[in-house]
Amino acid sequence: MPVLSFEPLSPVSFLDRSAAVFPERTAVIDGDRRFTYAELHDRCRRLAGVLAPLANGRPVAVLAPNTHVMLEAHYGAPWAGAPLVTINTRLSAPEVRYILEHSGSAVLLQDPQFDDLVATATDGMPNPPVIMRAGPGDDGTYDVLLAAAEPTAVPLSDERALLSVNYTSGTTGRPKGVMYHHRGAYLQALAMVTHTQLSAASAYLWTLPMFHCNGWSFPWAVTAAGGTHVCLPKVEASEIWRHIHDDHITHLCGAPAVLSMVVNAPEAGRDSEGVIRFLTGGAPPSPTLLAAAEDLRIDVTHLYGLTETFGPAVLCDWHPEWNGLGAAEQSRLRARQGVANVIGLTARVVDGDKDVPADGTTIGEIRLRGNNLMLGYFKDDAATAAAAPDGWFRTGDLGVRHPDGYIELRDRSKDVIISGGENITSIEVEQAVASHPAVLEVAVVGAPDERWGEVPVAYAVLRPDAVATEQDIIDHVKSRIARFKAPKRVVFGELPRTSTGKIQKYLLRESERVTSGDRSP
Repeated sequence: MPVLSFEPLSPVSFLDRSAAVFPERTAVIDGDRRFTYAELHDRCRRLAGVLAPLANGRPVAVLAPNTHVMLEAHYGAPWAGAPLVTINTRLSAPEVRYILEHSGSAVLLQDPQFDDLVATATDGMPNPPVIMRAGPGDDGTYDVLLAAAEPTAVPLSDERALLSVNYTSGTTGRPKGVMYHHRGAYLQALAMVTHTQLSAASAYLWTLPMFHCNGWSFPWAVTAAGGTHVCLPKVEASEIWRHIHDDHITHLCGAPAVLSMVVNAPEAGRDSEGVIRFLTGGAPPSPTLLAAAEDLRIDVTHLYGLTETFGPAVLCDWHPEWNGLGAAEQSRLRARQGVANVIGLTARVVDGDKDVPADGTTIGEIRLRGNNLMLGYFKDDAATAAAAPDGWFRTGDLGVRHPDGYIELRDRSKDVIISGGENITSIEVEQAVASHPAVLEVAVVGAPDERWGEVPVAYAVLRPDAVATEQDIIDHVKSRIARFKAPKRVVFGELPRTSTGKIQKYLLRESERVTSGDRSP
């Protein structure tokens, strides 16, 4: 008997619907190019036709900024029956190579601006991916391939099948591949539609990298609502404000650094009365920043999540009753990470095996579970088991639960530095610093920064009789890993230790917090 009450959930189905319901509505704005939903649907199905025989079920990697190519890959790869691997555009060639090899990507769709990076990354690879150039400067090759391809959509039978692999630094120097499933992305996209009030009248500006947690599922959420994707290959304040005025932007996401850039830009100012919704994660926005945003009619929602949770798992769900409170109290409430999103389970704050009391002071580890949690780590069963031994994901982040149930982060037990919304593992930077021949020991911590939220700072002990300057160390690190991960400062001297010889990083972090007010960003 036919099954009437079940259909595998997949976020790519949102494009089927919007193409049918809003065929002539503008789906994508990318520079001078415009695509309707009917055109976007056709292009993605044709991209699937190109990718399916090349990938044969193996992953498809993409190295591109926020362009229509990256957006189309979020539909074309799944419709080709291939998992999607979006690569951070700021990584070094060795890091890109590792991801390509570890994921076993069969195809690499890359923007021509990364020709040299890709050539270096793939040089000498035993099984390099098929490379497809797509974007400005590709001489029209990509569009020609799409035009000649047969539209394809490989049927999905299991909604928990692998949709994408997102590489994150985690707590080790080697990035881990976080496995997303179709069901989770579908539900997370609907959660984003709900909490941000996306609609067919919305225009979403791509200030958040699509390579980061698949853009928090907004490549699918905006489409589900029938809104317009406005691509932004490079985040610049002047361009953001141009799009706000010209394309009537209603939504954008990003790190607090992006919010600060927007509200403090010389171009800042609005004529229209509509509200712009801005979702931000990382360090809580300061009261000054929130006040400046409010003056520009930018409504800020603070959130919390990890790559393992499809992005925002917890957010500060605003109560209408709070609108009548004073500015200071509103800022205090907005600084909290909040409650689980509408499709998640209630987050736990645990000390040992017991949930902490909701008193706003007792600290515990935040643990998460639900439909918006990863399948696990790609090719790493041991790390998967360690992350969720009892079915609750150990975030490694510490926080408190307030009497109203809202969670507030207090510290990170993992030594991950969140700079401009990107994770930098201190261990990876330490390894790069330690590889300098003059360095004996090193500890890397995050220092507060008004622009980026946090930046890496290295505390180094040199070898006896060795000589190295701060710039020598920084240049050496930049030659080995992505430049944005390099320490912004290097402090030479002895490292604080416990009686057993363990480096006391918390003292270094505290020192940075105390002195950060005396230093310009």
